[in-house]
Amino acid sequence: MTPAIDIQQLGKRYGALAALDHIDLVIQPGEFFALLGPNGAGKTTLISILAGLTRPTHGSAKVMGYDVLSEYRAARKRLGVVPQELVYDPFFTVREMLVIQSGYFGIQGNDAWIDEILYRLDLADKAHTNLRALSGGMKRRVLIAQALVHKPPVIILDEPTAGVDVDLRQSLWQFIQHLNQEGHTVVLTTHYLEEAEALCNRVAMLKQGRIVALDSMRNLVRSIQDYTLELRLSTDALPAALTAWPVHHDGNLYSFKIKDYAEIESVLSILRTSGIRILEMQLLQPDLEDVFVNIMESVPAGAS
Repeated sequence: MTPAIDIQQLGKRYGALAALDHIDLVIQPGEFFALLGPNGAGKTTLISILAGLTRPTHGSAKVMGYDVLSEYRAARKRLGVVPQELVYDPFFTVREMLVIQSGYFGIQGNDAWIDEILYRLDLADKAHTNLRALSGGMKRRVLIAQALVHKPPVIILDEPTAGVDVDLRQSLWQFIQHLNQEGHTVVLTTHYLEEAEALCNRVAMLKQGRIVALDSMRNLVRSIQDYTLELRLSTDALPAALTAWPVHHDGNLYSFKIKDYAEIESVLSILRTSGIRILEMQLLQPDLEDVFVNIMESVPAGAS
């Protein structure tokens, strides 16, 4: 099966700075994939190369089997990109812009698909509104519509919900999940890690231009064994038997690091024996944010 995205030894340098350093990454058709990393990790540079906006220093990148340099037109036709920046033409209405965008890809008579996009993104009542009159959130919806107007098999969403309201997030993800279920490949970059954890099946984490983690979401989250047991106690002083336990506290709210469930009973038993009442209790499972912080802190600068 031809990969949706096939990146081999991809690099991009700006003088002495390696924005990307020998990236190898294969994303299969139909995946919902997360590309994560701190600011400056190289995510936008990688997306720009896939979109044909930036030329790599070395290596190759293909979209649905088409090289982004030597077969640019074919590769770009199969890719839809939602950029971070709000870039729009202020002289057209929403529908006019989508018709023009369709023309860039040689598509005519796709009014039915444009209508569906407008409906799915709650833009139907803004179809004949000039773009400059839209709010920031509405303009971001138009960017998403533009990226989807040619029905690309591969969709890249670069921080698509940054600064938008909850309603748009919900309608957007419902639409994108629908497209993914129909076979579209989706690549998501986001700082809302809870979104990535809920939506994506596999994730790559970048740091300083290199991939430092690449695995399924399930395996990455399971890689952290620690749980956090939060207890609000009837006292602000722990019994001596618990003072050596890895614990953080704020007043009478204590957070214990727990390796397994057996340790929970040990903590509770000591509290009972000491006559300390538990006012509130919560067991927190590790999540993608814990994994992300752990990996970013544990991988030294320049490590592969």
